[in-house]
Amino acid sequence: MRLEMSRRTGLALRALRHLDGAEGRVGRQALAEAAHTTPDFVARVIAPLVKAGWVRSDPGRGGGYEIAVDLDTVSTLDLIGLVDSIPDATTCVLRAGPCGIDESCELHDAWTAARSALLGELDRTPLGTGRTI
Repeated sequence: MRLEMSRRTGLALRALRHLDGAEGRVGRQALAEAAHTTPDFVARVIAPLVKAGWVRSDPGRGGGYEIAVDLDTVSTLDLIGLVDSIPDATTCVLRAGPCGIDESCELHDAWTAARSALLGELDRTPLGTGRTI
């Protein structure tokens, strides 16, 4: 069992925090260096953040990225949902296919409770720098 953020979500979080602390726009190359990745990967990860209105993107020579949302108002769960999507609650952890519809596996209740607790905590955890994730 793995309970960790994906590489894409981790990169998006690092990029958002860097933009939050920056004065003005940050170019793609500079953001890639700050997030320890490539400019192409930054562009792919930032695209859904731009589409959601969390980041402004100005193309061209003097352009770059700029934070457009207060990170204290956005939860870690919001970020995961935007970048990767929230895992399906009906997928059984013991067998392929759905769980809990007609018949539940032995771990269904425990796994459902644990998943609910984790998602609740992620929803209560803001992305802002005031809290460590």
